[in-house]
Amino acid sequence: MSTLTPGRTMPAPVPADRPERAERRSLGSWWIYVPLVIGLLLLVGPFIWMILGSFKTTGELRQVPPTWLPEQWTTANYEDLFSRQNFLRFFLNSTIVAFFVTVGNVVFCSMLGYALAKLSFPGKRVLFAVVLITLMVPGVVTFMPLFVLVANLNLVNTHAGMILPFLAGAFGVFLMRQFIGGIPDELLDAARVDGAGEHYIFWRIVMPLCGPALATLTILTFLGSWNSFLWPLVVATGEDMFTLPVAVAFLATGQTETNVALLMAGSVIVIVPVLIVFILLQRHFTQGIAMTGFK
Repeated sequence: MSTLTPGRTMPAPVPADRPERAERRSLGSWWIYVPLVIGLLLLVGPFIWMILGSFKTTGELRQVPPTWLPEQWTTANYEDLFSRQNFLRFFLNSTIVAFFVTVGNVVFCSMLGYALAKLSFPGKRVLFAVVLITLMVPGVVTFMPLFVLVANLNLVNTHAGMILPFLAGAFGVFLMRQFIGGIPDELLDAARVDGAGEHYIFWRIVMPLCGPALATLTILTFLGSWNSFLWPLVVATGEDMFTLPVAVAFLATGQTETNVALLMAGSVIVIVPVLIVFILLQRHFTQGIAMTGFK
């Protein structure tokens, strides 16, 4: 026979119908998942179709009714791309351009973001205002003056012509400035008291604390540079300087008829590096977006 300790009360009994109510609530919210699943299928469906289509022949892709799974799996499209279509050269061009543009933005945007967030110098507010104004200017507006500048420097049809104009972007500067602004000033002042210079503080203290923001900047910059089409199309006047998006566009406009299967394989090659970069850095991506702007 149980006894009660003086001053203590028995816990309230759990209602017997609580599991039933929880089950009814879960069954009542099934309609929320229906549009989510439909939206997921609409989003992922074209990518699945593209990947499966890259292993089909052009005739099978054009047949009616269409088939999801290839009737006869083939890698001839990928073999054709890298043997006869010079796609290895295009892939190398895209890799070089995207790599240097991404590294340049990570370094230079971080430097300018640190200066705007933590250093005092004449014209600091004006410079930050220029960065904000640049964010509001469409890239098409500066397209022709930028091309004229590149042409006058004899950088047309070179890797430098596709890289140098985009080594630092206004969005990257703003992103890093907002994130670095959240680092405590006391931490940097303590390093200065110990005799550390600004170069040491930036590379050894600030940069290691900017992992989420750097991951976000890396993903967005790499994605934009890898998928860039208009600028490489104009600057690359020779086929040997084409990047992957430009090469895929030329595949889509064949002289006789479009090789759809070859186009599918080329599109898969274009998106695979972007997926790899995102998967490697996706842990920091959401955190970097969420924390940017907090003080």
